[in-house]
Amino acid sequence: MEANKITLKTLAISFTAVFAMEAIFRWVIKGQPGSHLSALGIIRCLEALFLVFIADRFEKNPNAIGLSRSKMLPGFMRGLIWSGCFGITAGALFLVMFAAGINPLKLVNTPLPSAPRQLFIFFLVGGVIGPIWEEIFFRGIIFGFFRRWGVFAAILFSSALFVLPHYDGHHLPITQIVGGIVFAIAYEKEKSLLVPITIHCLGNIAMFSLMVLS
Repeated sequence: MEANKITLKTLAISFTAVFAMEAIFRWVIKGQPGSHLSALGIIRCLEALFLVFIADRFEKNPNAIGLSRSKMLPGFMRGLIWSGCFGITAGALFLVMFAAGINPLKLVNTPLPSAPRQLFIFFLVGGVIGPIWEEIFFRGIIFGFFRRWGVFAAILFSSALFVLPHYDGHHLPITQIVGGIVFAIAYEKEKSLLVPITIHCLGNIAMFSLMVLS
């Protein structure tokens, strides 16, 4: 991956846009009862589209965040291969933990809505829309900016910033730590954002499905 791909200007505008849209979202739903999953899905879609627009407008390079059209299908196919390898590795680790008397499902424990409609929206937002937005922001923009200081710095800082919103103040988000590192490595190696997007989406859907089955 080319160094200095994402400029400070693009990074600053992206952060400002995301924080502004998040603030508006929080203000709109403040005091509103019920689930806000649908609204969250809408705001994440808008943020993702705006981030792509910002990258295209200021970087003037369709591959600035790894989303060039020529790499879409190959990136998706490579993402399926990475997902399969990641899934096999995670499954083997889960079996080892079960054998050791440790319940690995506690690491991926996510409260799920009980109503079928809300469950579908949860899978859509948490399993597809959310991961796409996160990969555009944390890998496409943030990883691309820190890449100027080398692969290790890009992986470290993009993964740390990715983990931070998932930290509840009590337990380290192990799955997000591992996921963030894997997503960054996959992006660096394959040069297509579709690879970590595919891994992230399928990984989240697999975790949510485990929660439903358990």
